[in-house]
Amino acid sequence: MSEQQPQEESRPDLPIERGFPIERVNEIAEKESRGKQWYRPIYTMHKWWARRPGCLFRAISLYSLVDESTTADEVNVYDPGENQTLGDNGLSSSDLIGAINEVDLDNPEPLWEFYAKDVRIKDKKILDPFMGGGTSLVEASRFGVESSGVDLNPVAWFVTKKEMDAGQADIDELESAFDEVKDEVAEDILEYYRTSCPNGDHEAEAMYNFWVKELDCVSCGYSVSLFKDYRVAKERYSDDPGYHVFCPGCEGVTVVDNWQEESECDLCSHSWIPKNGNVSRGGYYTCPECGQKESIADASEEQGKPDATLYAVEFYCKECDEAGYDKAIHKGYKQAGTLDKQLFAEAKKEWNTRSDLHQYVPSESIPDGWKTTSGKFSGSAPGAGDVRPHGYEQWTDLFNERQLLLLAKLLKSIDSVQSQDAKEYLLLAFSDSLMFQSTFSIYNQLRNNMEGIFRMNSYVPQSDFVENNVWGAEFGRGNFQNTWDKLMEGVRYAREPTDRYMKDGEMIESPKFAQPIGENSEIHQGDMRNISVKNEYDAILTDPPYYDNVMYAELSDYFYVWLKIVLQDIYSGFDDNHTPRAESIVANPAQNKTVEDFEHEMGEALDVINDALKENGTLAFTYHHSDEESWGELLESLCKNDFEVTATYPINSDLNKFFGGEAVSFDIVIVARPTEDRRPISWDSLRRRIVRTARETRETLEEHRELASGDIGVIEMGKSFQEYSKHHGEVHRAGEVMSAKEVVDEIYGIIQDNDRGEQDVYRDLLEEWKPTYDDLNKHLKRSDASEAQMREMQLFRMEGNDFILCQWDDEKRQAYVQSKVEEDNGDLTNLDKAHFLRYRFEQGKSTSNYLERWDEDELRELCEGLAEVTRDETYLKMVGVDTSLAEFGDD
Repeated sequence: MSEQQPQEESRPDLPIERGFPIERVNEIAEKESRGKQWYRPIYTMHKWWARRPGCLFRAISLYSLVDESTTADEVNVYDPGENQTLGDNGLSSSDLIGAINEVDLDNPEPLWEFYAKDVRIKDKKILDPFMGGGTSLVEASRFGVESSGVDLNPVAWFVTKKEMDAGQADIDELESAFDEVKDEVAEDILEYYRTSCPNGDHEAEAMYNFWVKELDCVSCGYSVSLFKDYRVAKERYSDDPGYHVFCPGCEGVTVVDNWQEESECDLCSHSWIPKNGNVSRGGYYTCPECGQKESIADASEEQGKPDATLYAVEFYCKECDEAGYDKAIHKGYKQAGTLDKQLFAEAKKEWNTRSDLHQYVPSESIPDGWKTTSGKFSGSAPGAGDVRPHGYEQWTDLFNERQLLLLAKLLKSIDSVQSQDAKEYLLLAFSDSLMFQSTFSIYNQLRNNMEGIFRMNSYVPQSDFVENNVWGAEFGRGNFQNTWDKLMEGVRYAREPTDRYMKDGEMIESPKFAQPIGENSEIHQGDMRNISVKNEYDAILTDPPYYDNVMYAELSDYFYVWLKIVLQDIYSGFDDNHTPRAESIVANPAQNKTVEDFEHEMGEALDVINDALKENGTLAFTYHHSDEESWGELLESLCKNDFEVTATYPINSDLNKFFGGEAVSFDIVIVARPTEDRRPISWDSLRRRIVRTARETRETLEEHRELASGDIGVIEMGKSFQEYSKHHGEVHRAGEVMSAKEVVDEIYGIIQDNDRGEQDVYRDLLEEWKPTYDDLNKHLKRSDASEAQMREMQLFRMEGNDFILCQWDDEKRQAYVQSKVEEDNGDLTNLDKAHFLRYRFEQGKSTSNYLERWDEDELRELCEGLAEVTRDETYLKMVGVDTSLAEFGDD
């Protein structure tokens, strides 16, 4: 039996390490992810990729920035709106302290009561070294802590800068600056988006212009329109909607009942199947005249960038609306007419003659990259893209001449604004609107609106596209007018944020908080590996890069080259032709950066993070991946850099598929603390602890929480990681040291099987100090073992009221074992074998012929565990393990 060990002095527990209200967070996160503009409009001020829900980082902050040693003097609690202490309203600082200490795995919600309260936490500093779109900084700043952020990408830096500045922004100044730009250029821009109303002799507003590219047939020379199909849009205002479609016979826009069946044009009686366009899967087009099939990319390389033809317009007519016409009359789709084509021709002419405006569009070439010119490289990273064969060499090639003209006019006007802060917010709105202002935008016929360039996190050349109204009509998406309105909602929210939470099945919005976003914060653009501070931060809250999932540098160049025009003489991060590539921590074949490079660079980052944290500091981060191997690499990287995993929690994920063996992407929160204490242990002992911990965790959660099985599995996995990370690099198995990846593989099997039999219970009892019958029942309760079977195996017996745990030399135990060996019927356990061999070894008898018959590795593993728990090296010697107990430490 093991000896009792002195208890080491422990660091203060964090609520997030003892429990986390996954259910409460997820019920908000699911809704917030679909409606950021209503829940947290600050995160819709500008596009950034892979943003985590703000409610998640608010909850992480609340559960990470206080601990069991926090006192009532170190926190203040206010009611949103009134900004009065809550002592008179049922919740106070003392209540908060009580809630901190009540949080545990089966009831994490005492602290959740303060989620929608205005909590201020004193003397805390947090860092996000991969701040991206700034979610962690925004949410942490609302607790009044000092927050610092770093990002290599200058676009991310600028977006987050304006988010963090927004709480102190002067709304009157911003609105005045917008009006100044509007007065200067809005009318001029809108002149180019007039169209003839199909309902009378007057003009309407052009919301969207529909274009299709054309290539010559390589066989007969016929000009082929590159329609995938002939749909324009779904009917909006019909109980039984059909589709507006383009007729290739008369080039008009008509309505058909079913676009997938043969239809007849109401305008010219032409018969065709609108589903059958000239473009097929794989990027090929077929000539309708001679049937020749050719690759679009190959033809584009040979013929040059394809020309495009304007064929349809979505319009809104204010005059018809005010006259009381039905919606289907005053807002709809029409054939592109003479005026539409004339206005584009005038814009093209003006662009080609206005040399003064060309400085306000990017002059840079599109740089080589995995998302832009992957054909030049080899590698296995997903999401490759190649725009060169389609004729895109310069960034300006992604826009038509009208877009370039009007975007340049708008940017020039923004650049003339005197207030630097207002100019930057106008520039931010301009940049965000660019998502919907290129020839890479498409029209979503099912939703009747346009989709921007980054709907697939890549550059996808389009054979047909939609041109947006740059300034904005009365309706429409992604134009400058409504992008500015969206930004201003974010600014107002930053000044007086609110929170939403579920109560009695209803989503409640809190009153406005008095604490604005962004106070006591600073952000920096640069490589986080250059952070030099030591022992500085109480917590590091972040969302780190994930292998090759999103190549931020290559995608954000699209915004960067436009922002650079105004910012290059103001901020040092905007003085290059593109965003930093070589320093990005990502696997990218275009940079010859492999997964091994990523792991090495993440290791460097974690080393910096460990140094920056205070001794008892916390690293809490979200992680996203579906690859089982990546979890082993993550765990190994954390442990190599002296972190101990202390908790994991799932976020809105279907983990049932994952634990069922299917690959599925999911998000997870991982909590880790710095440690230098690595204690040696045998795999046999660690495995039993992991099995025991996983089972106890599952039973606790199933009894007290409403969680999906897969979600419980993630928490089990975190608890298992926690057990392993205490012993990283010191887990001994059959004479070898296990790697983190090997342990993770085993952990998956443990969580799936979760078996604890008689052998496990017996060894658990060996670890007890003077085990009792009550101890036996305690372990049996959370196992698959039976008391009767253990009695039959002579693993214990009762002598009166005394509980006797039988050792190898117990006569009855040895008699049972020897009879089993003689029967040789296949039900001999490894524990039986170990006790049998121990008896022979003590008698000086040979064991080699038995070792040859039995699985030596499994026996060695078991004997390592027995030697460790009993402190008896004989178990090692008898199976030839060349290891001393000293190597297992004194755990």
